[in-house]
Amino acid sequence: MPSYDDALALFHEWTDGDSLRRHAYAVEAGMVWYAEHFCEDVETWRITGLLHDMDYEKHPTPEEHPFVGVKELEARGYAEEIRTAILGHATYSGVPRETQMAKTLFAVDELAGFITAVAYVRPTGLEGMAPKSVRKKLKDKRFAAAVSREDITQGAEELGIELNEHIANVIEGMQREAKRLGFA
Repeated sequence: MPSYDDALALFHEWTDGDSLRRHAYAVEAGMVWYAEHFCEDVETWRITGLLHDMDYEKHPTPEEHPFVGVKELEARGYAEEIRTAILGHATYSGVPRETQMAKTLFAVDELAGFITAVAYVRPTGLEGMAPKSVRKKLKDKRFAAAVSREDITQGAEELGIELNEHIANVIEGMQREAKRLGFA
């Protein structure tokens, strides 16, 4: 299977935009935190988080994303568990989230995006962020309106982790990568 460095090169080949790159890095950070928490293979989970939206910039429609990217990953020898998890993060794909990795990717994806939005409006970014401030912003439907609150709640439920704890976990993972995410 390709290495993380291979995955990063592929991701950069397919994704030019800084915003989408930072989103992928944020999801990757959350996936790393959970891989360590669940005693799973960190590199595999890291690659999954990084590549989950690799085709979104060029193929943003539900007819193409994440299917085009997954087809490319298959051609390049990425493991089926990675491809299946990536398919499962798109609720419309029809692919069930059966593995811990697939459930985690779905749970981290929207939340990482939302935490990023919250960090942008805080003077200290990710530093000192607590679940309480994220929960407060979740109640404001106009704030980061494109982020699915239902997916965030469903993701925590599928993981079997209370929402505040899940938020804290993803914040911690992202704080470890604050510089890469543009917050340090």
